Amino acid sequence: MRKKNRISFSAVSIDPKRENRSEDKMPEKKKQSKSSTYQYSKFGKKRPVGRQRRPGIEILPKKQTVKVPEIEEGVLRVIPLGGVEQVGQNMTVLEYNNDIIVIDAGIEFSSEDMPGVDFIIPNTKYLEERKEKIRGIFITHGHLDHIGAIPYLIEKLGNPPIYSREFGAIMIQKRNEEFPHLPKLKMNIVHNDDVIRAGKSFVIRSFAISHTIPDSMGLLIETPLGEVAFIEDVRVDNVNGIVEQEEIEQYARFKNRDILLLTMDSTSVEKQGFSLSEQTIAKNIEKIIREVPGRIIIATFASQVERIVTIINFAERYGKKVVIEGRSMKTNVEIAKQLGLIKNKNIIPLEEMDEYPPNKIMMIVTGSQGEEFAALNRIANGTHRQVKLGPSDTVLLSSSIIPDNVRNISKLKDLLYRTNAKIITYLDSDVHASGHGNRGELRWIHQQIKYRFFIPVHGRHYMLKQHAELSQSLGTSRQNIMVPDNGSIIEIYDGGKKIRMRKEKAPCEIVTVDGFAIGDALAVVIKDRQMLSEDGMFVIIALIDQKTGKLKKSPDLISRGFVYLKENQELLRQVRIIIKKSVEEVSTKIHPIDFDYIKNNIGETVSKFLYQKTAKRPLVIPVVLSA
Repeated sequence: MRKKNRISFSAVSIDPKRENRSEDKMPEKKKQSKSSTYQYSKFGKKRPVGRQRRPGIEILPKKQTVKVPEIEEGVLRVIPLGGVEQVGQNMTVLEYNNDIIVIDAGIEFSSEDMPGVDFIIPNTKYLEERKEKIRGIFITHGHLDHIGAIPYLIEKLGNPPIYSREFGAIMIQKRNEEFPHLPKLKMNIVHNDDVIRAGKSFVIRSFAISHTIPDSMGLLIETPLGEVAFIEDVRVDNVNGIVEQEEIEQYARFKNRDILLLTMDSTSVEKQGFSLSEQTIAKNIEKIIREVPGRIIIATFASQVERIVTIINFAERYGKKVVIEGRSMKTNVEIAKQLGLIKNKNIIPLEEMDEYPPNKIMMIVTGSQGEEFAALNRIANGTHRQVKLGPSDTVLLSSSIIPDNVRNISKLKDLLYRTNAKIITYLDSDVHASGHGNRGELRWIHQQIKYRFFIPVHGRHYMLKQHAELSQSLGTSRQNIMVPDNGSIIEIYDGGKKIRMRKEKAPCEIVTVDGFAIGDALAVVIKDRQMLSEDGMFVIIALIDQKTGKLKKSPDLISRGFVYLKENQELLRQVRIIIKKSVEEVSTKIHPIDFDYIKNNIGETVSKFLYQKTAKRPLVIPVVLSA
């Protein structure tokens, strides 16, 4: 068998235009690139990795920091550090004189545009610089987009006291067990109508609001300028648009109050009317549970605790055993048991399921959003060890589609419909309602509260803008409504008569959690991952003789996700020619040899050539060695 040799450089013809250059002329040095990776730009220059903004992504540019002036005497500052440019990552700061209170500390789950990132947390540099002023963190409820960032931020903020209702407090402490290096949390349980003094400037009262998780609360915050009503995730219990008496009684507390500032959830403002009542959802689910001939598998959000409790009660009513599958689902059910919300004896472990006939089994599982390793996805794709779908099974998806998860849910539904099981979704029947109130519910809450200023929170910018328009349609002056971005500094001043948004912003560069790495310096890493996923990488390993400045052998080339090497031998031959010219026309004239300059020259030249030949821009990584 004949051994294949690399292409000989001696047989290569050199471009005559390049050949006629003066041998004695030293190449002019270009400015050295600090990066060791190269990607050609259509504008004719090396694309500096990690410094370009890609449509739809706001994690890469490094914003110039502007020093935020200290708060003036008699001014109330409101700073949303997260939750007003996205659904998630909720955190809001209230500051007056020497006192700060923080409301919520949540995460935002990453999207496909941020490969490898676990989630995003609020940027707390503003708070870190003023941590001695923090009097407490107040948690409105126990969902991860309101509590998930606590383990990553609590030490940076000086471990201030945390105030939460019981369900949220247990969830925070349960999550904190995964971080044994952290100091013990200063947890305080808040009950309905408790009064909490935070420093000299704030007196906080809590009140119950409706959401999908027990112990959700709003905050009535007394400040020297007036009262702030802070209402995060909220819905209004109703039957066919008629508000329940319990809701009317809860909001009656605002009847004779003049509220300085109202902030409120904006997530579902674009949905007209009132949302379906949880009572209607429960009746429809009960009917399905009662009528299914065999096993029923119900997938819902693990955070829908109240619905899960109701479903478990239905199972007991119809003589069914309940199997809980999914880590977050099991955790929330255990907490509900601990608080006495679940007293049933019909919950069994997965291993005992086969001891009962299929029509006596109900499974409540995670994975309604098509998560790759969640229980439902493993059941659907046939990789679950104990559960195989059959024609007598019914799968009920009691959840809506989160926009970022459309593709995953479509794949999940494809897999489910390839089985012989019966599939029911919220599109087929009314088996899900959001925990965020529709426009009609938000309008009703606005009408219960007499307020001067309004700041919409919790949602993307268009949601906040629509909520601002709703407030304006109800009589609020446009000048009294502030639509913030993350880091916006809103100030109420002149004795509470005026409101303004400062031109300066609190630091708001996105902070990511990527494995054990936390910070805003990961932007370059994420950008590299994005480029690798789009155009792949091309590695060049060149060995240069220190004495002669010439290549000792033909360069090694490695391609991953760019081109298939065996089918592109001519392209590789030309690349090797370019590398030889890039190295030897420089190294033979510069003594001592400047390896950084050679590496830079190879990276720029090869990346440009590859783009011209393939219209692709792989990440070019030159490795130059000496021998």
